[in-house]
Amino acid sequence: MRAARLIKMVLLLQSRPSMTAAELAQELEVSERTITRDALALSEAGVPVYADRGRAGGYRLIGGYRTRLTGLARSEAEALFLSGVPGALREMGLEDAASAARLKVSAALLPSLRDASDTAAQRFHLDAPGWYQEPGTPELLPAVAEAVWGDRIVMARYRDGERRLEPYGLVLKAGVWYLCARADGKSFRVYRIDRFTSVSVSGERFARDESFDLPAFWEERAAQFARSILRTEVVVRLSPDGARRLPHLTDRAAAVEALEAAGPPDGQGRVTATLAVESEEVAFSQLLSLGAELEVLEPARLRARFAEAAALLHTLYGPP
Repeated sequence: MRAARLIKMVLLLQSRPSMTAAELAQELEVSERTITRDALALSEAGVPVYADRGRAGGYRLIGGYRTRLTGLARSEAEALFLSGVPGALREMGLEDAASAARLKVSAALLPSLRDASDTAAQRFHLDAPGWYQEPGTPELLPAVAEAVWGDRIVMARYRDGERRLEPYGLVLKAGVWYLCARADGKSFRVYRIDRFTSVSVSGERFARDESFDLPAFWEERAAQFARSILRTEVVVRLSPDGARRLPHLTDRAAAVEALEAAGPPDGQGRVTATLAVESEEVAFSQLLSLGAELEVLEPARLRARFAEAAALLHTLYGPP
C-alpha cells in the first residue's frame, strides 16, 4: 500500500512543477504528516525530493529527475480508455486504476503537453443517466465488472433461478447497467444488473469468442427490443405540424416509418398514417399532447377516449 502511494507521489511531482503538502495529502488521501514522512523516505531512497520552505513552499523534484515507473498495468490501460466516463469508472470500481493511468501518462508527456487532460475535460463530458430520474448504482456491479475484465465465469441469481454466465461486456444505457453474457455456454443474452439478487465470481476463466462485437450486439438487441414492444397499431390523421412533432413523442423509428408509408395529403394538408405503438394506453398518453393537430381514426375505442378527453377539456375551457 505504502509503496504504491510513494510511486504515485513521485508521479504527481513529476507531472507538476511543485505541490504543497496539503495538495499532496488531498490527492493521496493521507495526512500532511504522512506526506512529510513519505518525502523523507523517497529522499533516503535516492529520489531527489526537495522541500521549499515558507508560505509559497512545497515539494518538487530537482535535477530534471525522471522516473521510469511509467509503464501501464493492464487494468490501468483498460481504465484509461474509459476515462471520459468517470461516473461509470467509479461505479465499476475502476476509479483508482484510471487515476494511476492518467498520472503515468502525464508523467511521460512533455511539460508543454501536460495540461492536455485538463483542456480535454473542459471540452467534453458524457452525462449517461436520463433526465428526470435518480441514477442508481447496482450493489453487485463491481463484482460483475471484475468478472467481465477477467473473463471469469459467474454464478448469478436472476429472477427465476441461478445461471452460469460468461460475462462478455457491460452497457450503461440511460443510467441503467446491463450485462451482455452467454448463458450456459449457449446464446448471448442481456441482463439488467440491478435485478441480480446475488453474484459469485468463479476462479474459472472462459475462452472468449474474439468475433463477439459488443457495440454491434447491443445495437441489434436494442432494435429488436424496440420493435418487440410495439404490438398495437393505430390509424391517425395528422396536420403538417402534427407530422413534424410525431417522431419526438413516440418511437422515432416507428413514426418515421409510418409517415414515409402515408399517402398524399388531403385537401386540408393532412396525411393518414398507420402507427405502431406499445399499447392503446401508451398511445393515448403520447398522442394527446398533439391536440387538434392529430385525429385518431382507429381503433374505435381509442377514438372514443380522445372524444371524451376533448369533451372534458371543452367543459373546463369552453364558454360558461
